[in-house]
Amino acid sequence: MDKHINPSTRAPSGTARVLRLAGPALWALGLLIPQLLSPAWITIGGIFAIYSIVALSQDIVLGRAGMYDMGHAVFFGIGAYTCAILSLFYNWPVLWTIPVAILLAAALGAILSAPIVKLRGDYLLVVTIGFNAIFVLAMQNNLFGLTGGADGLFGVSGPTLFGHMFGTQSDLFYLDWIVLAIVLWLMRNLDRSSLGRTFRYLKHDELAATTLGVNARNYKVAAFALSAGLAGLAGTLFAMQLSAVSPGSFRFTDSVVLFAIVLVGGQASVPGVLLGTAMMFVVPQIFTEFAQYRYLAFGVAMILVMILRPQGIWPARKGVI
Repeated sequence: MDKHINPSTRAPSGTARVLRLAGPALWALGLLIPQLLSPAWITIGGIFAIYSIVALSQDIVLGRAGMYDMGHAVFFGIGAYTCAILSLFYNWPVLWTIPVAILLAAALGAILSAPIVKLRGDYLLVVTIGFNAIFVLAMQNNLFGLTGGADGLFGVSGPTLFGHMFGTQSDLFYLDWIVLAIVLWLMRNLDRSSLGRTFRYLKHDELAATTLGVNARNYKVAAFALSAGLAGLAGTLFAMQLSAVSPGSFRFTDSVVLFAIVLVGGQASVPGVLLGTAMMFVVPQIFTEFAQYRYLAFGVAMILVMILRPQGIWPARKGVI
């Protein structure tokens, strides 16, 4: 009997099985939030779901493909503005704007990343910061007379599905929560797919991957496009949740927060990213008197994690590639 067993083919441990069951159980428990908690917490739950999707999309580029993207809020904003512009100026049903926002964000992610994916580390980081600055400036200057300038756009409504209008915070919460479940399912399948494994190969040893015939440039562009598309999806939900979009929601500091969530929670770790998102957007609401200091607290937490636990609070399991 062969004693050398591939880690990826081993039966899951007891802890892994418990965690695999705990995830769906916690998601199902979250469905009770509109029945058990106040309207304020329903809104917070929806915002948590939206930012979890954005953070998971950031994790595709940073945690899985190993590229420093510090301008990820751009794609989040593209989704939000696409939803708002198409629904407000062209009277599109909000539901129809979602696939357009996803495709437009993904296409922009591919176009912007194609000439820069060969850059490494700090150089790539600086370029993506520049993209974020250009995007915010363009939105503030009312690009093509469609973005509303610094004030943004108002009056985005929820979608209508099977004759039901998603007009209340409870309705939008369920929509956000269901979309989060779909994204979590996609992330799980990405981790098990050859595409996800190739991303990890490129992150851990790009030279070895290229010698095996992997086209590093194409796969990196694919990682940017996939992550941008998911961020665009989250952007549409964000526009519906707040009924408005403005440049202030997609600044460089918002990209930094997404970057930090992945680092603090744990790169390539779905539970870690969700935990990092909760630390940033849910925990401050429990201690409302300190909520204005959340960036300070999160910054201190990031420093401590990088010193004491550089792999993140909940790192990805080792031995599975």
